[in-house]
Amino acid sequence: MPEVNLSKAVRSNLLSLQSTAAQMGKTQERLATGLKVNTALDNPTNFFTAASLNSRASDMANLLDSMSNGIKTIEAADNGLTSITKTVEAMQSSLRQARQDKSFKTMSYALDATTIGTAAVKTISFEDGAVGATPISIDLNTINAAATPATSTGTVAVANDAALQALSGPITLTAGTDTVTYTIDGTSTIAGLESALSASGFTAAFDGSDNLVITRADGVNFTAAGAGATALGVASSTDGVAAVTGAVKTVDALVQEINSNTSLTGKIRASNDNGKLRIENLSTEKLTVTGIGTDGEVDGTTGTSEVDENTVRKNLVTQFNDLRDQLDKFADDASFNGINLLRGDKLKLTFNETGTSTIDIQAKNEDGDPIAVNNSTLGIDFVVNSDLDSDTTIDAKLSVLSTALGKLRSQASSFGSNLSIVENRTDFTKNMINTLETGAANLTLADTNEEAANLLALQTRQQLSSTALSMASQADQAVLRLF
Repeated sequence: MPEVNLSKAVRSNLLSLQSTAAQMGKTQERLATGLKVNTALDNPTNFFTAASLNSRASDMANLLDSMSNGIKTIEAADNGLTSITKTVEAMQSSLRQARQDKSFKTMSYALDATTIGTAAVKTISFEDGAVGATPISIDLNTINAAATPATSTGTVAVANDAALQALSGPITLTAGTDTVTYTIDGTSTIAGLESALSASGFTAAFDGSDNLVITRADGVNFTAAGAGATALGVASSTDGVAAVTGAVKTVDALVQEINSNTSLTGKIRASNDNGKLRIENLSTEKLTVTGIGTDGEVDGTTGTSEVDENTVRKNLVTQFNDLRDQLDKFADDASFNGINLLRGDKLKLTFNETGTSTIDIQAKNEDGDPIAVNNSTLGIDFVVNSDLDSDTTIDAKLSVLSTALGKLRSQASSFGSNLSIVENRTDFTKNMINTLETGAANLTLADTNEEAANLLALQTRQQLSSTALSMASQADQAVLRLF
């Protein structure tokens, strides 16, 4: 195929038109993509720098997802702690209500003095309730008891008057205000000694072993003094017991005896109810009183009566245990994406693309050891009815709950600090991503206003180049007019 020869003017205008078309194509590409650097050929330095910045921004964006899940995991744990704290506060309220409640049940019993009598010891006993299974008995009466004579036997045998006269000195016996004295000398006789000492309540006689026996039948102990007593070996008596007149105890006496019994203190309380013995059951269980007749009076027989329990405190035991059960359930349900910080799980978050910046989040005790948050680690035990019988045990339970609240608040504070760290790191990462992407954009993004102006200028140049090419072609055609 023969070559086509173009004139210099046509070729120059053609090249200009081709250059303009190429520039228009590049400008149109920039407007279409919004980038002034689309490939490494456009600007190798900017292209690869922007790619590196965008890659790092992408890696950091991927970390944001794990940070977002971490925040929600901490929030779930905090939700659990908040509910657990409210539960413990409700448990405190239950105990305080029990502490303030004094609606203990009572029963009043008249004393059947005739049946009780004084012929034998009769008792009233208490068991069950706060007292326990072992009965505690209180005597209702004292019984008639004869006197036990006070005696003293000499240790020196005196066989006859001569043997007595060989001794000397006075012998004085004293029992309260009763006193008798006899002086042994050379004229003394056994009969005279016995007769002189057997006065003012004393009885004196030599026994079959020739020893002098001094006795007081009324049971009052006496002293024996003087050289004569020493010579006969007669000592003071210590074994006498006075006669006792039996009696049925009064209501006031029984009240005092019951309330002063250490085995019953804080378990029952007695008082005088217009001449009747009132028994107050300081317990959340029924109290059994033994020694009550069929007529409902205290008579010391085997009959029993029951004093009802404090039902308010007993119901509060159930309420407390229901709340305690919910506490563990709150802890079990406070999970997010399979991680439960309240069960002792560990949450690890990575903050940078190289993995050199991380944080481990886990519930810990005051010693820094990982723990779960539940009734066991908080020291909250199951409550039985007897735990609410006395104010002392209730106060001890309240102290445990107060300590548990302190632990919960400390753990909430720790989680709050961790949450603050993660949220701050999230904001930092977002800002870094924005910085990196902005930096990459500054290297590659096109100025659309500038490119639009360039396109308009190139379109104008294209039209001018087309006109100039047409004019150059017409100049070449002028030779045809010669033919």
